Amino acid sequence: MSEPLMLFKKPSYPVNDSLLDYLERFDRISKVSIFYDDLLRFSGSINVYDKNDQDTLWTRVYYNEFERNDIDLNLKKVYSLLYSDGNLEIIKFLNIDAIDYCTFGNSKPFRIKVRNILNDNYVHFYIKKADASRIYGLELEHILSPDKINFLVFKDTLIEEHIIGIPGDVFMKTLLNKCTETEKSQIAKEFVKFNERCMIRLLGDMRAYNYVIVPIHDFDHVVYKIRPIDFDQQCYEGNFKVYRPQFFKENYPMVQLVKEKLQDSSIEQYKNEERSALAKRIHSAENRIKRLMQIMSHDILAPEEHLKQLKLELYRYTNDLNFKKAKSMGNVMNAAFEFITRNFKKH
Repeated sequence: MSEPLMLFKKPSYPVNDSLLDYLERFDRISKVSIFYDDLLRFSGSINVYDKNDQDTLWTRVYYNEFERNDIDLNLKKVYSLLYSDGNLEIIKFLNIDAIDYCTFGNSKPFRIKVRNILNDNYVHFYIKKADASRIYGLELEHILSPDKINFLVFKDTLIEEHIIGIPGDVFMKTLLNKCTETEKSQIAKEFVKFNERCMIRLLGDMRAYNYVIVPIHDFDHVVYKIRPIDFDQQCYEGNFKVYRPQFFKENYPMVQLVKEKLQDSSIEQYKNEERSALAKRIHSAENRIKRLMQIMSHDILAPEEHLKQLKLELYRYTNDLNFKKAKSMGNVMNAAFEFITRNFKKH
């Protein structure tokens, strides 16, 4: 039996003042004073089951009346900041339908369901303990992926929008076999690009339940995109394989799909396309990334042995001395970006 890629639970890393200054510069600081710990003061809870009566691992929490009124008001204000311009006029049209809590995983998040009482449309967002790794991961996703992400930080609390999509494990179990052969080829192409993007930007632990499949209807067919939803494992693990989704057994159906549907030449073409797209995004956000890398290079985001292992494995993979010289995970990340922009410049 193969050894698991990840052996230990990742600790949470504090958000330093330099990162907070950066977040303020780019409007990522919440003006609403709500703390993760405020939500922990619930007085009761019940398990949440899905439509098939399966335990979702979430519990719906309840508060006494005084606590609830205060929490509801602040959550409505947070919604306004996250999804709108902070205009408090909309608060009277909002209702907090549910607050759910999950003890599964690193971040132990609260999931907030907010409904517009005028039309019954609703959205979710999450409240978590702020972790520097996750914030770097979210910010890099916002800058470097095809998708944008809304999130806010208030002191030691992280507020994060819900990323819509079908969890990868659910998609593979229930929908993948129903796709047409053309759709399967397109999903295989997306997985190659997703794998490459995670590897280059050192986003780890992309097991099937940590990303979603997003179907987009385009004229007479459906196009599938893959988006990560968990950013805890940004630049933490020492094992380079952790940053390559292809090596997780949970992603085996996707790896098989790539083998069945794509020739080696196509795989290389799609990898090059993704590297080129990343190089262009790095170039277009050069000042912002430079500022972020500067802060990240002075931050501690992993144990020393993880750093030593990762930089050596990356050096062996690329023969780039910048990886070997790296003194922090931020240096490693910066070396990866320099490697990409050097080798895939916009001509």
